[in-house]
Amino acid sequence: MKKRLMAILLIALAAAGIFAIGKSGMPVKEKEQSEDSSLFSNHNKDSIYLWYTDDALTTYLSSAAVAYNETHDARIVPVLESGLDYVETINRNSVESNVPDLYVISNDALEKAYLAGLAVPVEPTVNMEETFIGKGLAAATYKDKLLGYPFYFETSSLLYNKTYLRDLAVAQLLQEQEEAAAQEMQENVDSASGDTTQSSSDTGSADATQSSVGAGDAQKAAEFESSDTASDRSDSQTTEEVVEEESPFTEEQIEAKIAEYLPKTIEDIQTFGDMYDAPEQVESVFKWDVTDIFYNYFFIGNAINMGGENGWDTEQVDIYNLNAIQSMTAYQNLNNFFSIDTSAISYESTLNDFMQGKVVFTVATSDAVAALEQAKQDGTFSYEYGFVTTPSFKEEEPSSSLSVTNCVAINGYSTNQEVANDFARYLTCEYNEILYDRSGKVSAQKDMEYPYDALQVFAREYETSVPIPKMLETGNYWLKLEALFAEIWNGADANEELKTLSEQIKYQITGEQIEETYIEDTAGDGEEDEVEYLDEDYYRQQALDNQSE
Repeated sequence: MKKRLMAILLIALAAAGIFAIGKSGMPVKEKEQSEDSSLFSNHNKDSIYLWYTDDALTTYLSSAAVAYNETHDARIVPVLESGLDYVETINRNSVESNVPDLYVISNDALEKAYLAGLAVPVEPTVNMEETFIGKGLAAATYKDKLLGYPFYFETSSLLYNKTYLRDLAVAQLLQEQEEAAAQEMQENVDSASGDTTQSSSDTGSADATQSSVGAGDAQKAAEFESSDTASDRSDSQTTEEVVEEESPFTEEQIEAKIAEYLPKTIEDIQTFGDMYDAPEQVESVFKWDVTDIFYNYFFIGNAINMGGENGWDTEQVDIYNLNAIQSMTAYQNLNNFFSIDTSAISYESTLNDFMQGKVVFTVATSDAVAALEQAKQDGTFSYEYGFVTTPSFKEEEPSSSLSVTNCVAINGYSTNQEVANDFARYLTCEYNEILYDRSGKVSAQKDMEYPYDALQVFAREYETSVPIPKMLETGNYWLKLEALFAEIWNGADANEELKTLSEQIKYQITGEQIEETYIEDTAGDGEEDEVEYLDEDYYRQQALDNQSE
């Protein structure tokens, strides 16, 4: 993901020349196209060239091309291109040879493509709102023009070790069961003691005393037996054996208890870390790549606005606000709780630690599903796992992760736009049932039947995500935001860092120096003072009441 952000910066630097080249008619040398002629038998058909940059798509696109060619009067030719200067390369080839006819492109580059005449509004023959997830359509929209068919997406969710939470759930259920049994026994003993005392009240104090002593002995015996049983279970059986051999709990009971441990807020993770008696091999309750904005963004996603819902409106930029300051301050405080060394962390190392059982919670992208499933097959990952949507800063405000949507766009220079449009539709919402199996990509179509339940969580996360913006003027925003997270994590003042970033981005957009009004974060102090005052007033009144008595 860090490579993607670097590519965005490089494209932004080159974008200033793209529009001029695209409209000048400057002759450029046509790039040699390679194609596998064995896939196509009818050379009288029009050749429709599809460009893409991710080799993981090769098998899927090749099979889709063959399937489409068999039933349509066209010859689809997939061409793998370099991702470096991708939009500029499309532009140069388009001016000379009208190639490619359509291409796969990240949503953040759609504005660049549109301004260079390389992307035209699609002409859908399906109901797009009913076909695609809403955030996919938002990502593919620029100034109310739908510039591509949403193809596949990437976002992040919270990954957890389900085996650890299952063990904890069963242990908790056993404890609750034993406490309930002990309480019931105590109530029975108390009831029996009361009945015996009442019925023998005429037999003398000696008999009453003997009955009371007997009841006390019964109670101690019951408590000893309960404690001894719990100890024996703990010493002689693992939680898994308890579940399989003698647990009275249903799977529904266990799953319900696990759900109680899944964090809805950042504070929930801290609370879990305080109460969790982790197995010996666990090194961290919560660990994630704090150096990559893609795994950090959910901390602030709901607090800032870059370009509005569709990510293109330069009038809608709100980075420096109280909610953002408080969110980033809370993020900084996590360093005291989950100490993570930024010089020794990466997404790959964190996912590897998770597979080894060293981490309970982490933040991962959808590629982790295939990696975990492969590791299970290889025998290098022996745990159950699960995904949930990322926790929020405030319980009443759901989090928003960052998302990237790859779209299929139609080249404005193509002379085969009608066929290109039809194949784009076919590729993204008809043939795509095998997209994940053939490429590992998660389709942006609604109501997909994914091969793993975990992918449904990513689809839900995607629905509330923030699409990476398309604004040409802010191509370096993500690198700056990533640097801001790093500075704040290592102790920099969140208020000052956000203020500076906001001023820099607004200068890039407007060309004018802007001084943001400093925001005082006094909400927390005021709340603490109020609580302290109420406590003092309460105890003062209690003292007066005691004196009057």
